[in-house]
Amino acid sequence: MNGDDLVRSVKAVGSVRGLRAMRSALRRRRADARDLPARGPERARVPGAVIEAEPRAGGGVVRFARSELEVRVAVGGAVFWGWDGAGPEPSYALGGRAPAPDPRAVLEPDKEGGWRVVSERLTVVISRHGAVEVSTPGGVVLRRELPPRWWEPVGGGPARWMQRSEVAADARFFGLGGRAHGPRLRDGAYRLWNTDPGGGFAPGDDPLYITMPVQLVVADAGTHLAFYDSTWDGRVVLREGEEGAGSGHDRPGASELRMEGGPLRCWVVAGTPARVLQGWTALTGAPALPPSWALGPQHARWGFGSEREVRRIVGGYTERGLPLSALHLDIDHYDAHQVFTVDRDAFPDVPRLAKDLAEEGVRLVSIVDPAVKAERGNPVYESGLAAGAFVQDAHGHEVHGEVWPGECAYPDFTDPKARSWWGGLYQERLDQGFAGVWHDMNEPVAFAPFGDPTLPRSARHDLDGRGGDHREAHNVYGLTMARAGYEGLRRLRPDERPFLFSRSGWAGMQRYGGTWSGDVATGWPGLRASLSLVLGLGLCGVPYSGPDVGGFTGSPSPELYLRWFQLGAWLPLFRTHAAKWAGRREPWEFGPKILESARAALAERQRLHPYFVTLAHLARMTGAPYVRPVWWGVPGDRALRDCEDSFLLGDALLVAPVLERGADRRAVRLPRGRWYDTTTGEAHVGPGTVLLNAPLSRIPVLARAGSVIPVRGDGGGLELEVWAPAAGRTGGGIVVRDAGDGWEPAKVERFSTRVANGRVVVEPVDGGASGAVGYPVRVRGAVR
Repeated sequence: MNGDDLVRSVKAVGSVRGLRAMRSALRRRRADARDLPARGPERARVPGAVIEAEPRAGGGVVRFARSELEVRVAVGGAVFWGWDGAGPEPSYALGGRAPAPDPRAVLEPDKEGGWRVVSERLTVVISRHGAVEVSTPGGVVLRRELPPRWWEPVGGGPARWMQRSEVAADARFFGLGGRAHGPRLRDGAYRLWNTDPGGGFAPGDDPLYITMPVQLVVADAGTHLAFYDSTWDGRVVLREGEEGAGSGHDRPGASELRMEGGPLRCWVVAGTPARVLQGWTALTGAPALPPSWALGPQHARWGFGSEREVRRIVGGYTERGLPLSALHLDIDHYDAHQVFTVDRDAFPDVPRLAKDLAEEGVRLVSIVDPAVKAERGNPVYESGLAAGAFVQDAHGHEVHGEVWPGECAYPDFTDPKARSWWGGLYQERLDQGFAGVWHDMNEPVAFAPFGDPTLPRSARHDLDGRGGDHREAHNVYGLTMARAGYEGLRRLRPDERPFLFSRSGWAGMQRYGGTWSGDVATGWPGLRASLSLVLGLGLCGVPYSGPDVGGFTGSPSPELYLRWFQLGAWLPLFRTHAAKWAGRREPWEFGPKILESARAALAERQRLHPYFVTLAHLARMTGAPYVRPVWWGVPGDRALRDCEDSFLLGDALLVAPVLERGADRRAVRLPRGRWYDTTTGEAHVGPGTVLLNAPLSRIPVLARAGSVIPVRGDGGGLELEVWAPAAGRTGGGIVVRDAGDGWEPAKVERFSTRVANGRVVVEPVDGGASGAVGYPVRVRGAVR
């Protein structure tokens, strides 16, 4: 900690609280100095030469002079390997038990003293010194892991390790959780430690709230995902490759991963991007399905301050005919910032407020922080003490940190008993009439210095019966809190799909809900970072996310606000939000011209609601994110791999937001095929780049020829918007009708499109003898 840290903390939370936070940070550091043994001298180790191998189901174990490696191919095609006895379980990432080994995959001798496992989709070759190479059945190498290295304390303790990898020279890296700069990850170092950057962030700030040791690599040879299943602090250094010119040699892309502890184990999934995400979610669990209303526009502000102001804001939407599906209450609605309470002076009757808003179609969503005020007489604290739920230090004393309520204790969400206790507390939120929850400050965070761990690294955690300290538990604290909340809501209201999104998390967090950008800085760089985060998280298996529209930290200009609003209208979580000092975010606060353009964006979002519902169900069924990079269907297109300012919404739409001040036209890179400008109806043919008008009133959106898009018709019913296929081509689309916000099975319908006798024909796939479509059809685009 230094003087700059103290100054920042005092500015953020006030002088008295800042000084308390400084003392809390000093206590944490003293605890670590006392309770974490010094590493002292270390001994370096490498696997050594191969000695023997033992075939097992799906692969086998290869033993080296100083280590052993287990390799197995799972049913479904994913490849696992683990060093020094590390198996796939236990794991916080997996959605259940590890998949069974594929009995068809067999360990067999390879050339030069190595071994290999051949499967239907991949071949894994283990060299005589411990390198692991993953290639396609045709022999094209996707990834080569060099022999790892460990540093083991001579006096005992967790070993640090390093794993270097090589990929194709043309490969591009994506993933690693939520990164503000991207989604393509350039050369540089990326930390794996969930962090509150403090006060706002922009491109270049790293790490942020959600870090994951998940790499998605796209190259001409194919796409693959590599996941190193360790929750410890780590650092990834990436270096893109270079292709040799003329007779020069290629320089492969490289990844160096250094972890402070935990098992050295890895999963690899390969195939098309769609197959990779499907395989990844098969491992880590299907994304939670948000209730239908959570796919509509939502509004939040830290600082509503009173029930009267909430009613005024909702009334403003109603009076102006603007749709609103949810309003979020931040910490200012709590009594002295204490979780699971209500300030009765400012909000005298929250249940009545929730009921009145629900009659207008608006749900209330509540913030929930993990920190519990450590004060006798606080019912939540007392019940947590009785449940033995709070994190303790190495000597059995409760660990405290300074947060909004003051001195706070922290539930140990890695303890099943604590999760069960915490989940039961959500009954209070439901009784207040809240329809969903938003988890915040759960990296976890205490005040000052920003980025410093809230809990001592030496603090003890249950880790689901295994026991360990905060070095291992920190990155999964938000994930396990999300699990506690989601499972609690499932128990308390079993007939309703929970709505939960969390600022922090880890691999597999999609099982419990989504996330949002956190405190993105207001400004044009923050707008660009918002898109990077959503795209990157989707490629890590978290499909439901979105930014704070307008940025959290400052007052946007009318132009910036509108461009952010237009982007948000096409993202899964569409929510305006801001700090109490950052001004308002209601569309009418920026003048009549901005209001009318925002109204158009809201109307289009509502019109496309059935399409967002379909994408939500498809994400649950297949793992495909709603928002996809433009190379999703054609990863071999190198120009598209470098395109970061546009995205696909499902398969049918290409959205090109305006991310620069003063722009009224923008270049758009098109994938192969015919694309229609949805405003003008003009057709464009890709691959190639087109220059499109982007007036302040709208952003360019293009529809793929032949696509079938479910939309809300003028009468409110579902209609099919069909974009004419190109001559001699066919198309199609999927419609998933949501039976409600419960667990009723969804109805999946498939439609095909073609041109016959100069007109567009739409037919249900496997629709029976009648061939009836069953919905009104509106054809757009010219038949040529």
